[in-house]
Amino acid sequence: MKDQLEGLVNQLVERGILFDEAVAEFEKRFIRKVLDLHQGNQSRTARALRIHRNTLSRKLALYKLDHKPRRR
Repeated sequence: MKDQLEGLVNQLVERGILFDEAVAEFEKRFIRKVLDLHQGNQSRTARALRIHRNTLSRKLALYKLDHKPRRR
């Protein structure tokens, strides 16, 4: 996994992606995945992420993430 991460970081740097953009995109996708794993349940998702439920709500609004689970 470290090698994959290193490769991804190299690609981001080469393409001129800003640090804030990279962090935001990672956070958005990570939250979406955990939210999907918990079928949209925000309380369980917040516990799994080890963040406060209100923090999760703010991030869902910030990233315009729908809290309903996506169909597979």
